[in-house]
Amino acid sequence: MEKITFSDFEKVEIRVGKVIQVEDFPKARKPAYKLWIDFGNLGIKKSSAQITNLYEKSALKEQLVLAVTNFPPRQIADFISEVLVLGVVEDEGECIALLQPDRDVPLGKRIF
Repeated sequence: MEKITFSDFEKVEIRVGKVIQVEDFPKARKPAYKLWIDFGNLGIKKSSAQITNLYEKSALKEQLVLAVTNFPPRQIADFISEVLVLGVVEDEGECIALLQPDRDVPLGKRIF
């Protein structure tokens, strides 16, 4: 894997958000949810997440998550995904766990 500099890393904004709404996403090619995530002062952002095999919708609601917030929006079927929720991925590319803070922290705070 290519090495990056610390200044490269500083360009990536990873922030804490809270999932406030979860819906099924039947139009996605792979099973996914539509997530609405509250990032405090940054507002509410949307994301598509292929985590239906890991989490029930009710279990995701109110969960703190970490997400990259400064990628350009991406259209997935009829939905605009504005942030990339971070998770641990197996070699096959399947998410096996979401990354989460281990305690309550203010929404929208940046991760370093």
